[in-house]
Amino acid sequence: MNYRQLSYAVVLLVFASSLLIVIKPYLEIESGGGTISGEVIKLPEPRLQGSMSLEEAIARRKSIRSYRNEPLTLEQLSQLLWAAQGVTHEKKRSAPSAGATYPFEIYVVVGNVRGLKPGIYRYDPFEHAIALVREGDYRKALQKAALDQAWVGNAAIDIVLVAFYERTTGYYGDRGIRYVHMEAGHIGENIYLQATALGLGTVAVGAFHDDRVAEVIGTDGDPIYIFPVGVPR
Repeated sequence: MNYRQLSYAVVLLVFASSLLIVIKPYLEIESGGGTISGEVIKLPEPRLQGSMSLEEAIARRKSIRSYRNEPLTLEQLSQLLWAAQGVTHEKKRSAPSAGATYPFEIYVVVGNVRGLKPGIYRYDPFEHAIALVREGDYRKALQKAALDQAWVGNAAIDIVLVAFYERTTGYYGDRGIRYVHMEAGHIGENIYLQATALGLGTVAVGAFHDDRVAEVIGTDGDPIYIFPVGVPR
């Protein structure tokens, strides 16, 4: 290869790299859990006022494991995901995070949501949108990975909290492990209270095979919690 050919090759490489940078956001969504390519669904804007007071939601909050075979709405799904990790102000999120390191990715296993095809989706808090990871109804597969707890398979959706510890431990060292677990509790209580305010039921599920749950939803992070959500019986 002579000098002129080498120059053309370098120019072509630079052009291709620049083009990839420009079109990449339209092809995929990046997260700490890897790259997700697929359909992106913009969710309805979350409501900032509801018909139930915070005090009443706290008083009514309880674990519910039995659900009717009724669909959730996109509005309900939107509200639940926003309560879990939505952006509230100044790019901060709905649940407190040590040093604003935000180690969690929120996945939702959808089985019965009106107007939304069954599948596994990842929540993008900044766009308030969900990206399709895998199409199909994976609720029973998730139930099997969760020691066959029936409420996981019978719920309309399952919200899965996946931790990427290095986001927090990279800043706080081993102490960050504790902070990640604290944050899981913050997110979980938000889900409980929002479900209660919407007239829905949920339960915190922590008993499952970590590796199997990760395999079902397609992540290399660490699943910490599963929250089945449905219309209570």
